Amino acid sequence: MELVVFDHGDGPGAEWARTTRPGDELMLMKPQGTFVTAPAPYHLFAGEETAQAAYGPMLRALPADARVFGRFEIDSPDERLHLIDSHHERLDPKTGGDLEWSYRRGRSAASSETLVEAVRGLELPAEPGRAYLAGEARTIQLIRRHLVEERNWPRRNVITKPFWTPGRKGMD
Repeated sequence: MELVVFDHGDGPGAEWARTTRPGDELMLMKPQGTFVTAPAPYHLFAGEETAQAAYGPMLRALPADARVFGRFEIDSPDERLHLIDSHHERLDPKTGGDLEWSYRRGRSAASSETLVEAVRGLELPAEPGRAYLAGEARTIQLIRRHLVEERNWPRRNVITKPFWTPGRKGMD
C-alpha cells in the first residue's frame, strides 16, 4: 500500500505527516459523515490536492453508468492521484463526463481563480446535477457562488467540504 500525504500548514494532519515513520501503525476507516455521493442526473467534482483523497472512494462508489465531470487543480503531475480505473479517467461527455487536471506550478491553491474558470468552462447539461467541492475554503466558496448564482443551481445541490485555508487551523 502507498500512502500519500499532502502537507498544508501546521494542523494535526500536517504534524502527523512530519512525525510518522515507516513501520508506524495506521488505522484506516471507511468514509464517514455527510460528504458522500447521492443520486443525481450527473456529478461534478472540483478541488485541489487535498480533495483527491476524499474523491477517490466517492467516484468509485458511483454506479457504472453515472455521468461524472471533474476539474482538479494540483501543483504538479507528481501530486496527481489515480481516482478511478485508469481507462476511465477521460470519459466522453455525451456518455459519462470527463475528469481533467491542471497544474499550478508553484502558484497558491488559495482563492484559485484558475480552478473556478476551469469549472466555469465546463459544458454541463442544462439541468443541475450534484456538486462536491472540497479543499481550500475560499476556492470552494468561489466555485459554489458560480454554480448557484451563475448557473442557477439550488444551493442544496452543492455539497462542500472545506479542508483548509491559509492562517486557519481546525477546519476538519
